[in-house]
Amino acid sequence: MADNKITFSDDKLSVYNFGDNFLSEKSNIDKRFFEGGTRYRDAVQIIVATGEYWIFDYGVVVFWAVAAGERQALINRLKSDNTTYIENIEEHLRFTFSNELIIKKDTIVLPDNDPLTRLAISHALAQSNKLMEFELQAQNKIMDYSHIPEELAKLGKISISQKDIAKIRGTLLSTKSDIILHYGLLDTPDFIWEYPEYEATYERMARYMDIHQRVELLSKKLSTIHELFEMLAAEQKHQHSSFLEWIIIVLIAIEIVLFVVQELKSLAS
Repeated sequence: MADNKITFSDDKLSVYNFGDNFLSEKSNIDKRFFEGGTRYRDAVQIIVATGEYWIFDYGVVVFWAVAAGERQALINRLKSDNTTYIENIEEHLRFTFSNELIIKKDTIVLPDNDPLTRLAISHALAQSNKLMEFELQAQNKIMDYSHIPEELAKLGKISISQKDIAKIRGTLLSTKSDIILHYGLLDTPDFIWEYPEYEATYERMARYMDIHQRVELLSKKLSTIHELFEMLAAEQKHQHSSFLEWIIIVLIAIEIVLFVVQELKSLAS
């Protein structure tokens, strides 16, 4: 158990998503901003006058009782430094302290004032928030192109050019690849392997946020995207084959015309 106890100013718990490039080399954020924090694997704890916040390397920040003004000032700073801030992907809960861990009706009752207990919970909250980003990303792509299988079912063909099909395939592949590349973020955090005594706390919060069930549902959405991708690949191949067939037909027709013209000339002479 870590020793740095904190006196919190209120009971508010907030989660924000600032995007993948949050702490990357592409980010404009001054890294000295985090020098006063304590790092635990992929998370940094920053203690302020009113509470604390945990910054995760994949762009999620979990605020524990940070005063509204200070929290908003930090959010504004991060938003100005990092253009990938994701609007409307945030969560708000409350917390208090007692003798045992209870999670009910968006209120977390903590059994102690151990920062690593809060980190275990923050991990689950951060994963849930990141998962929400992936869910929206997958759902939006499915909705954007849901008209394609409907058109195929009604008309028996897709009235989209090969170039547009290639663009859509590229978009679907990019979305699927981006989510799959980040799938590791949804596994049990490395922090738990180093501090196994906090696994039960993490799992309790993960179950409350339905992380495992949502990951399974996300996998199904990715399968749908893959099916769309494969269907478009087949349609693109069909269009290409049809194009080649027409070229062959035209060439044969030209050859026949040239043959007939040659024969007519021979007869005329």
